[in-house]
Amino acid sequence: MVPRGAGSGLSGGSNAIDGSLVVCVEKMRDVLLVDEGNGYVETQPGIYNTELREHVAQHGLWYAPDPASKDFCSIGGNVNTNAGGLCCVKYGVTRDAVLGLEVVLADGRITRMGRKTIKGVAGYDLTGLMVGSEGTLGIVTMARLRLGPIPPTPATVVAVFSDIGDAGRAVSSIMNELRPSMLELMDNASITAVEEWRSMGLDTSAGALLIGQFDSPGAASDARRLGELCEAAGASETFVSEDPEEAEMLVAARRMVIPALESAGDWLLDDVAVPRTRLADTMVQIQEVAARHEVRIATFGHAGDGNLHPTIVTPRGDADAAARALVAFDEILDVALANEGTITGEHGVGSLKREALAKELDDVQIDLHTRIKDALDPHGILNPGKAIPRW
Repeated sequence: MVPRGAGSGLSGGSNAIDGSLVVCVEKMRDVLLVDEGNGYVETQPGIYNTELREHVAQHGLWYAPDPASKDFCSIGGNVNTNAGGLCCVKYGVTRDAVLGLEVVLADGRITRMGRKTIKGVAGYDLTGLMVGSEGTLGIVTMARLRLGPIPPTPATVVAVFSDIGDAGRAVSSIMNELRPSMLELMDNASITAVEEWRSMGLDTSAGALLIGQFDSPGAASDARRLGELCEAAGASETFVSEDPEEAEMLVAARRMVIPALESAGDWLLDDVAVPRTRLADTMVQIQEVAARHEVRIATFGHAGDGNLHPTIVTPRGDADAAARALVAFDEILDVALANEGTITGEHGVGSLKREALAKELDDVQIDLHTRIKDALDPHGILNPGKAIPRW
């Protein structure tokens, strides 16, 4: 039984194996309840992230998690992978927004877990266990999600660096002093790909761009301070804007990286996260992987929480380059682990990284994963071959 929503995942989590029945929830798209007084929404899993955000905005409320794929990824998939996004550096990832779930278990029983209250510690956190389990423990049919007020128009700052290591070092100093609502990074390969795909006037000679936003009182002052910290770290230029259209254009450039790279050739996207103090070293080492295997790697991502998306692009149909790309992909995972990070920050393990997961977890954790899976799905019928090491 393989649950599938929009099918936009990047780790193969919703891909069926031989003999499977695909349980498609894409038509379960109703918003069941918007509780304005208590600040939550109950929704079916098939609705797209952007559609839900637009629906609750009509009530003057805001759903925070915003993956770069928000226009075509479903809420059910967001829950199953514990999706992040551009705003999670301040507002948290999907798990932080989930109050409760309705779940169909492997034996056919249906349960509603979680709560409607702000606080609640009764029993084990079964809701938290389900979030990010990639459909291996149950099938989500309803999500109760925390909402907040719509934030004010943000102040946006862009910093240009000649060296990607300097950009990485700037991130630590920024996050030690400020709390931006967004802090995104694009390296030279990402900048160039976007500019070649859809010209936006980006500086293709830059080694890296940092794009930050602040949406709280004093946003303009915080944005200027971020610029100062970037200049102290080696930025050659900074630019601050409070114009909404200009801000949207700058953020749109970051959101365009994946489609731009997709247009450039065959692509393989990675999703690693490291402590912020290891960000600079990690990005430099990823460049070394690219040079060692003679592949093009564009690194971009959520710098504020150390989540990078190194994306390998090879000429279409080039089998030798594709083979080198696979080796480079695995080496990037090793780079993340060597820098005290994780093999996946938000896209999930799926089938793509299942073997690598065994490198990250020790034997005790692997045993616990197996016991939990056995307890909830003893016959192994839920999304077999995904997310769980050695099951």
